Amino acid sequence: MHTGTTSPHITMYQASHAAEVVGMILHIQNVEHNVGISIDEQSDLLDIERHYIANGGGFWVALDHEGHVVGTIALQIETSKVAVLKKFFVSAAWRGAGMGCASQLYETLIEHARLTGIATIVLDTPSVSTRSHRFYVRQGFRQIDASELPVTYAYPDRNSLLFRLDLA
Repeated sequence: MHTGTTSPHITMYQASHAAEVVGMILHIQNVEHNVGISIDEQSDLLDIERHYIANGGGFWVALDHEGHVVGTIALQIETSKVAVLKKFFVSAAWRGAGMGCASQLYETLIEHARLTGIATIVLDTPSVSTRSHRFYVRQGFRQIDASELPVTYAYPDRNSLLFRLDLA
């Protein structure tokens, strides 16, 4: 259990993180939020290197002091200027103001996006994830309609809300 004495360490995903990443994400999606998304509906998690890292995007993990995965975030490159924020999850014990996990993951993704010339980041999130909606709005994202998406990409739609951030 997290004691609040140390902040997590953010690092680029490695294959050795695979089982913990998948386990944490499926637990948050299906046990905590009851969204009902199977691994088959997000096969990108079975080849993170190919889906996120190989084309210049990224997939980062937050590790606790014992090296266990406590958070994830990914940037999926769609065009030279547009990317999708994906797989942003933080374990329950590491959520909330003052924990630093979500903000460190998010700042890592934004820094990478800026360095690679991304101008717009979009994301989808289940409508039940109201806590994440508030986080995105605080970071400058605005909710948009599907017709306003600058790119088309696949996502498991669970009455999802869409958001857009224009980096300036």
